[in-house]
Amino acid sequence: MSRGERLHAKAGNLNHALLHSSGDLVAVFDADVVPLNGFLRRTVGLFDDSSVGFVQTPQSYMNADPVVRNASMERWLLPDEETFYRWIEPTRQALGAVVCAGTSFVMRRSALEQVGGFVTATSSEDLATGIQIAAAGYRNIFVAEKLSAGLAPLTAAAMTRQRCRWASGTLQILRTGASPFRIRGLTPLQRLAYLEGILHWFNVLPQLLLLLFPLSLGLLGVAPIRLTAAGLFSEALPLFLAQMLLSRWLSGHARTALLPELYRWLFVVPLAGAVLSTLFGRPLRFHVTPKQRPWGRRLGPSRQLLLPLLFLLSLQLIALVHLLNGPLTGPELAALDPLPPATRVVTMVWACTNLLLLLLAVRCCWDRSADSDLPWFRLEPKPLIRLTPIQEGAPLPPLSLSVMAISEEGIELEAPAQSSPAAESCITSSDVVCTVEGLPGLDAVPLELLESPLLISSLGDRRRDGWRLAGRWGALSPQQRDQLQTLLYRRDRLWPQRTAPFELLALPAVLRLLLRPCGPETWFQRSLIPQRSWVEDLPGTARDRRVS
Repeated sequence: MSRGERLHAKAGNLNHALLHSSGDLVAVFDADVVPLNGFLRRTVGLFDDSSVGFVQTPQSYMNADPVVRNASMERWLLPDEETFYRWIEPTRQALGAVVCAGTSFVMRRSALEQVGGFVTATSSEDLATGIQIAAAGYRNIFVAEKLSAGLAPLTAAAMTRQRCRWASGTLQILRTGASPFRIRGLTPLQRLAYLEGILHWFNVLPQLLLLLFPLSLGLLGVAPIRLTAAGLFSEALPLFLAQMLLSRWLSGHARTALLPELYRWLFVVPLAGAVLSTLFGRPLRFHVTPKQRPWGRRLGPSRQLLLPLLFLLSLQLIALVHLLNGPLTGPELAALDPLPPATRVVTMVWACTNLLLLLLAVRCCWDRSADSDLPWFRLEPKPLIRLTPIQEGAPLPPLSLSVMAISEEGIELEAPAQSSPAAESCITSSDVVCTVEGLPGLDAVPLELLESPLLISSLGDRRRDGWRLAGRWGALSPQQRDQLQTLLYRRDRLWPQRTAPFELLALPAVLRLLLRPCGPETWFQRSLIPQRSWVEDLPGTARDRRVS
């Protein structure tokens, strides 16, 4: 249903729908979110306990966000949300302070009615309503299973708008009746946990100060921190190594110590503006986050993001040059108060780290163009399908191909060397029709192959040439389209729990990415998100035997 006005934005929509429904439970999904088949089976039963107010599941995405996609870091960097849902939200549950995340949750209607419906005084109605339900005495549950997935913003500018809205809306809660400072009914630990979730947006301000540390010494000759060699080896270096080694373990292998800071650097200036604007009584208005690329114009970097980053990058380069050339203070002052060498070393390492992150952030401002907004997936492990070419009514020898990538639009396949002649006949003959078999739940599906195959070489001890084939699905019936969508978006256990790679292994790959141009998304050059392969769910597999 829809309504003719936009008063109170999303909260107004939800409250309007509540007036026209009567179920005991309310499930909420953003419009771009697709729940798995087992979502209700996994969540509804928990409401058998009458003290449960709402059940929250992780908010995950079926496409890479702009930070990951624009830098081609799909294999090296996990989305920022993974840290929250794998580390922070379970910790909050232990304190009775689960955060309602606005989508992919189920809420008890009577609990909503008791607190007066969804809070309309802030654009972060989810967090505010969850706080009120907790203060009303309900117990809220977080289910740490990916039971749905939606679309991440497709441009860096759209993601910036989303983050600024989150920051402004969350800080607005401090001026509403849901403020943890004054709402009644929360325990001291609940109050502390919810306050941390709101006040952490002020971290953008000290982050700017951390950026100024190497600038202070490199540009002004003033060292905010003086560090001796003994202090470096006894305190600073052990702390740094502990952060590098323990961040993965503490976060449930969702993040590393350094690379996730790329999100902070990219958004630090706009977020600081949003935080300060809200702090002085001018919160941002609610705007829906665009989930498609702006067609009809060339994608370019957002000035709002790029110009501040270029300014900060220039200052960092100047400061680093001065640090390499020596102290800025005069010789007399330097002789009276010499700067410990350890201080200069730490400052230079700090400046180089800031420089690397700023360079990555600048690169992320350029959005990759694509021929489609539909998400593409990499299946793990790679399944095999059967491609049957038919020429003049007679079938040609079938091909057994591995699936490299798949989407609602088409499929990318890889063939071994011995299949090359048959593959070539499929491509070069204009009167050949191909069908795909081996997609669970679907009969033979027509496939329109591209005009020419790609010859590939597998480098290593055994050199072998093969073929890469790609094509778009042919005409599908409505039933076939629905079955394909179920295969891609709705089947249970679809989204795997990924682990962040060890950072010392990821950093060399990141440095290579900085030197390599990032082209548009097209065939065999797509941004791919991993899915669990359907192979694990077929009868006779190891998992099937374990279940039986």
